[in-house]
Amino acid sequence: MGRGKIVIRRIEDTKSRQVTFSKRRNGFLKKTKEIAILCDAQVGAIIFSSTGKLSEFSSTSMKSVIQRYIRSKEDNSQLLNSTSEAKLWQMEASILKEQLETLQVTHRQVMGEEISNMGLEDLKSLENQLEMSLRCIRSKKDELLMEEIQDLTRKGSLIHQHNIDLYKKIYGARMNAENYIIEESDSRALINMQLSQPEHQTHGVPTAL
Repeated sequence: MGRGKIVIRRIEDTKSRQVTFSKRRNGFLKKTKEIAILCDAQVGAIIFSSTGKLSEFSSTSMKSVIQRYIRSKEDNSQLLNSTSEAKLWQMEASILKEQLETLQVTHRQVMGEEISNMGLEDLKSLENQLEMSLRCIRSKKDELLMEEIQDLTRKGSLIHQHNIDLYKKIYGARMNAENYIIEESDSRALINMQLSQPEHQTHGVPTAL
């Protein structure tokens, strides 16, 4: 009779577990030694029992095996990272290419090209898109026109105010000059009147002979 299939699970009985560990550890280490000899492989095996006892086997030195293992893991990690990054960039490029092709088709359709194979619903959708685009363009154009009108109005107001200030300055200087001329003329007239009178005026009293 053949041996029955053993269920792989933790052995609850401590003594049985230790006996099984000892047998299987020896068998495992024996197999690793055979692989190293028969296949010319660099093998390292480390086993810790439940009590913390160390068992090991190395075809060369355990340190060299561990160092080689670490280098191999690092190389594999870098290779995986490079491969993953390359795949990511390929996916990104593929997505961008599809988006570019879609935009090119849409642009040609907007320009009235390649619409012969479009159905009624597609044409209506394209028409709605164009109308929405036109509304946005007109709205932006009106906004820019209003801004330009407001800017011109503001500049016109500044120029008008500047003209008023200049007029006030010129008119004020002219008025000051005219007042000065009038005052000077009045002063000269008064002086002339005083000079035209007699030096000695008796006010009706006869002078002595």
